[in-house]
Amino acid sequence: MPSRSDPATYTISDLAREFALTTRAIRFYEDEGLIAPRRSGRSRIYGERERVRIKLVLRGKRLGLSLSEIRELLDLYETAQSERPQLAKFLQVLAERRARLKQQQEDIAIVLAEIDALERQCRKRLRQVGNGPGEHTASSR
Repeated sequence: MPSRSDPATYTISDLAREFALTTRAIRFYEDEGLIAPRRSGRSRIYGERERVRIKLVLRGKRLGLSLSEIRELLDLYETAQSERPQLAKFLQVLAERRARLKQQQEDIAIVLAEIDALERQCRKRLRQVGNGPGEHTASSR
C-alpha cells in the first residue's frame, strides 16, 4: 500500500477489475492514446491520471461518444490553462450527440409506424383470406 507521500499506482489487473474491463481493452485504450502508463521493464504502472482517464473514457462511451471525440476532450483538458475551453468543447460535443440521438429517435418512430401499418395490413389480409380452398387447419386434418 502506498504511503501518503507516494502517488497511488495500479496494475492493469487492478484497473480491469475496478472498471469491469478486460486487460485487452485497457491496452487498446493505451494504443489509441487515451492513457499512457509508465513502464518499468515490461510492466505497465498506472497512476491516478490513467485511472481517471479510463473512468472518463467509459463515461464518454456511455454517452455514445466516439473514441476520437473522447480523446479530443481529454487532450484539451491536458493542454488547457483553464477548464473553460474543455467545458465549451464538451457542451458542443453533447449538443451534437443530442442532435444525432433526436434524429435517430425520429427515424425509429417512422420505422415503428411503418411496421405498425404493415402488421395491420397483414392481419387484415389474413382475416380476408381465412381458410380458403386447399388450406387446412389443424382441426380439419
